[in-house]
Amino acid sequence: MNDRPDAVSLNFRSDNVATVAPEILSALDAANHGLAASYGDDEYSALLNRKFSDLFETEVTVFPVSTGTAANALSLATCARPYGGVYCHEEAHINTAEGGATEAFSGGAKLIALPGANGKLEPPTLAAALRRAERGIRNRPQPDAVSITQASEYGTVYRLEEIAAIGALARDAGIRFHMDGARFANALVTLGCSASEMTWRSGVNILSFGATKNGAMGAEAIVVFNQELVEPLSYRLRRAGQTWSKMRFPAAQLIAYVENGLFLRLAAHANELASQLGRELAAMPGMRLIAPVEANLVFVAMPEPAIEALAAAGVRFARRRGGVIRLVTRFDGTPAEVDQFIALVRRVTG
Repeated sequence: MNDRPDAVSLNFRSDNVATVAPEILSALDAANHGLAASYGDDEYSALLNRKFSDLFETEVTVFPVSTGTAANALSLATCARPYGGVYCHEEAHINTAEGGATEAFSGGAKLIALPGANGKLEPPTLAAALRRAERGIRNRPQPDAVSITQASEYGTVYRLEEIAAIGALARDAGIRFHMDGARFANALVTLGCSASEMTWRSGVNILSFGATKNGAMGAEAIVVFNQELVEPLSYRLRRAGQTWSKMRFPAAQLIAYVENGLFLRLAAHANELASQLGRELAAMPGMRLIAPVEANLVFVAMPEPAIEALAAAGVRFARRRGGVIRLVTRFDGTPAEVDQFIALVRRVTG
């Protein structure tokens, strides 16, 4: 909290700073009446599997977990052996911001980080890496999985043909395909496609499905499309302390999240605010967007004095190297906040 009397109250640091959507709170309240079986044997958990199977147009098994890191690390631990390798983009959250969780939960699987423009792993780059893999050579990690982040850490979105190309490479190489969908809804809104098209129809075997950044109180999910992964994952979840005793409460959040397209409406609002922010900044002298604005993230390079002035005024944002800041819009943000920020940028750069 900034105690300066002249400080502004603008927080673009993360979508994790957001409130809880009223619909989610109502669902939690409704689930809080009466008793329910524990550890996922309740009616809410059964309904969650049915709801997500309808959403994805195929039978899926859903495991609620507490964090996106848990979802990613345990998904990949189920896909990769301790001596295996997981291909990912060099800026992927699993590689830069999860404290080695994948390596820890897998017992040592190696993340093999690859470059790619605008935060995206490119199919030709993955194909070349797979060709270089020395299968059967015990001195080398053995290819086991590939992971992409949708939307990416730069706020860019993989097109369906890009996902399908990576899926085809994974299938041909005999490795698993994981999607980190911390901002799954934001990407889905951008593409205007179905959840099935963006996942299993394009070759994805297992999905980390995000909700906390987009209105949930605290609920993520692992969505399993390849049913042979269900049993080993269930044991890993229990071992990692990720089998909720009162499973009805995360399940209730996730049911409400997808009910009547709520998650898409919330994400669409956040995306629109980011588009507005990006358009305004791109039109200003001295400002440069470093990646297309395709979800709810805006990366902009601006003069260092402007960055310092914004921070001094009380604006919250994440700094990156080279005079770049990251701005994140939220489902509960307002156009007025964007207008206020743009006016402030004009003032400090005027």
